[in-house]
Amino acid sequence: MSFFQQLQDQTAAERETLFAAPIIQQALAGKVALPSYVAFLTEAYHHVSHTVPLLMACGARLPARLEWLRGAIAEYIDEEYGHQEWILNDLAACGADPEAVRRSQPALPTELMLAYVYDRIARHNPVSFFGMVNVLEGTSIALATRAAGTIRSSLGLPPEAFSYLNSHGSLDLEHMDFFATLMNRLDEDDDRAAVVHTARVVYRLYGDIFRSLPLAA
Repeated sequence: MSFFQQLQDQTAAERETLFAAPIIQQALAGKVALPSYVAFLTEAYHHVSHTVPLLMACGARLPARLEWLRGAIAEYIDEEYGHQEWILNDLAACGADPEAVRRSQPALPTELMLAYVYDRIARHNPVSFFGMVNVLEGTSIALATRAAGTIRSSLGLPPEAFSYLNSHGSLDLEHMDFFATLMNRLDEDDDRAAVVHTARVVYRLYGDIFRSLPLAA
């Protein structure tokens, strides 16, 4: 069995716990309220704005034996740079103030998730970062496109309010294939264990972000 598949199997319980978050179930059922969606985008802005800095931190600490992975990180940086601005555009299309969001502080669950991953990179194993990638990309592919459709139908928002969800949904399968290829090249037990452990924890922390969002009445 490939390591990528082992990663999915070994984090299945944590993934299901995340998917069971009430706000996710409401969104998929078309019962989400506008304040919930705005709150989701706000927290997405805060963690997505750290994607490139986290990639840089990871790449800077990789050992020479993982030079091939540093090259992949350069590709990721080129692909991911500026995505937080898409989220600000979505917020504007929802009637929110994007500059107020830019100046705001993340909610505590978001801050803790980011701090955890920075710490894993700095103090444990930089490859840990890819546990977070597994969570965020896997969750987006599984849920984002479906959620975008139901939220748009229930709230009557314009297509311009969904660039983040649509770009990170089912259309992003090629990105996940690239990630799987990278994970399957990891051949050190310590690297694999670092990715699995981080993914398990980030599933819980990312779930806390969703559980902190306001529910529809």
